[in-house]
Amino acid sequence: MDEHPDGLTIGQLAHRTGLPVRTLRFWSDKGAVPPAARSASGYRLYDAASVARVELVRTLRELGLGLDDVCRVLGGHTTVADIATAHVAALDAQIRSLKVSRAVLSTVAKRGSTAEETALMNRLARLSAAERKHIIDEFKEEVFGGLDADPRLHDRMRTFTIELPDDPTPDQVDAWIELAELVRDPGFRARMRTMLELSTPLPGQGPPPGASIWWARHIVQTVAEVRKRGIAPDEPAAAEVLSKLFGDSDRAAVLLCLEAGVEAGMERYRRLVARVRGQYSSPDASEELKWLTQALLAAQHA
Repeated sequence: MDEHPDGLTIGQLAHRTGLPVRTLRFWSDKGAVPPAARSASGYRLYDAASVARVELVRTLRELGLGLDDVCRVLGGHTTVADIATAHVAALDAQIRSLKVSRAVLSTVAKRGSTAEETALMNRLARLSAAERKHIIDEFKEEVFGGLDADPRLHDRMRTFTIELPDDPTPDQVDAWIELAELVRDPGFRARMRTMLELSTPLPGQGPPPGASIWWARHIVQTVAEVRKRGIAPDEPAAAEVLSKLFGDSDRAAVLLCLEAGVEAGMERYRRLVARVRGQYSSPDASEELKWLTQALLAAQHA
């Protein structure tokens, strides 16, 4: 039954191409690889052009094209380039979705999350750009809204944005999940508002005593160098560092502002924002802030 001098039977075509007869028959039925002729008994016969067509169909299928798209290309109704463009867009969307899934699962594994927490994280990760903006705008309104501050600072607050890129890395998605949970927390918003009220310059006035802790990184850098030298917060040398940093400023006000920022979790917030934006983030300064708090407390009781 496989011997036909006028062409190849489907079994011979399968042998030539290394594909299963079942696959070739399916492709033939769909019109992707139509028979070149029929034998006297009605069997499908294929020729050399059919072998080449099978190879083309196989290539397009391996690249992810559906059989309907393959038939449209082979029928001259569209081009490989047009189909490829559409598939690139679809693959990009799929890759983005997979990155989000990977980030969510990574966070779940790291936290040991419950099913309910996992569902929440997945929803936060898959929010649209408009929905993410709404969360940040609500946070800004509650934390910055009505704050009696210098007009230039108000302008900076109004234009402040935290945007997740269209094609985020898994780390950016992971940071967004954590940040979205944080800024939606009423307790965090209240603590951030307190910290800003204590550290934001009023119109026509200079910065409050403790403001430089949060807006000038040189303080953290100075404390880091002091810690490297092994100076303890209660040593006389620590008092000299405080004088260098704050001069004759009200130390109690400085401590109040520092404690408000630490309680709010400013370092965590700062680093999450940088990660979401894909920006460089200076090292975690939690230990430096802890040292500074202890030094100010020690100076109060000296």
